[in-house]
Amino acid sequence: MSKADYYQTLGVSRDASAAEIKKAYKKLAMKYHPDRNAGDKASEEKFKELSEAYEVLSDPNKKQTYDQFGHEGMNSRFGQGAGGYTYSGESFNDIFGDIFGDIFGGSASSRSRQRRGRDLEYQLSLSLEDAISGKEVNISIPTLVSCTDCNGTGAHKGKSFSKCPQCDGVGQVRMSQGFFSVQQTCPQCRGRGNIIDRPCSKCSGAGRYEKTKKLSVKIPAGVDTDDRIRLSGEGEAGGSGAVSGDLYVTVNVKPHKIFQRDGNDLLCEVPLNFTSAILGDDVVVPTLDGKVELKIPKGTQSGKTFRVKQKGVQSVRSREKGDLYCRVHIETPVNLTKEQEELIKKLDESFGRSKSKHSPRQRNWYDSIKNFFE
Repeated sequence: MSKADYYQTLGVSRDASAAEIKKAYKKLAMKYHPDRNAGDKASEEKFKELSEAYEVLSDPNKKQTYDQFGHEGMNSRFGQGAGGYTYSGESFNDIFGDIFGDIFGGSASSRSRQRRGRDLEYQLSLSLEDAISGKEVNISIPTLVSCTDCNGTGAHKGKSFSKCPQCDGVGQVRMSQGFFSVQQTCPQCRGRGNIIDRPCSKCSGAGRYEKTKKLSVKIPAGVDTDDRIRLSGEGEAGGSGAVSGDLYVTVNVKPHKIFQRDGNDLLCEVPLNFTSAILGDDVVVPTLDGKVELKIPKGTQSGKTFRVKQKGVQSVRSREKGDLYCRVHIETPVNLTKEQEELIKKLDESFGRSKSKHSPRQRNWYDSIKNFFE
């Protein structure tokens, strides 16, 4: 029975790059790996075919020979390897360690990352004023801290150790998986290479214990909702004396009664009586660092927005400062006396037939309706 084309086996074209070949192999090898398809002979055979194809196409010399002579060229010049295939001086076990690290325990560097303490997150609520001006706050974090009695080793006084008999102090054992073998974290010492003879009485051999830490956090001026402040090493302590994780303080700015924030700008709504809107006026509006006078011109319409420069928020990432935008909301008078109502009626009558002249937005609106129906 003739062998399938190696390129077809991996599902790549003949001009595929080395990276594309490796990516295709990883994807298929994960799917057909024997440990993920226990007892499935078809998957096992497929996995062998994939490994053989990758062993050839990943080696530039073998790939060149295969492209020229096909399977016959491979059989006559290289033969069939047994056990762990090699190519370009690199063991197939290294490839499997890269691909199947989640199955077999991964490399030493990945185990180190696993022992590192977990990162923690703290949600901090701030008023708008504190977020803009900055503040130093005290927080309490329940977490795991490194044991002070054993210095995080888990052993009595940090010294009661002996070499692990299963891995001989290496922290890894070699496990056979079908026709290849991989290194795996030693199950007895969990990769530490030693065994605790006498556990620490304070942490019971864990190397850490629960504690509520009190920290002082300096909040920089200008922070906004969802900004995060990283406190290096203030997260959960790592196991067996490994490095601690980090603490991330996530800011949540509480709603303000007057202002809304939009990036580095502030927005506020200014109520205005209709006489001030008609005749014009000077009104006082608040800012976060005092008051400013806003000049309202005659005939101001509701919804008009006025900009007050440099009265917003100074950016936490630069020295630029935003602006304050004041949106005018004209109020209709209520609770009028009869005399005031009569005055309003006289004002309305005084407009006569030129009423639309004094209400340009209303006139434009009616014109739009007329055009719509026509």
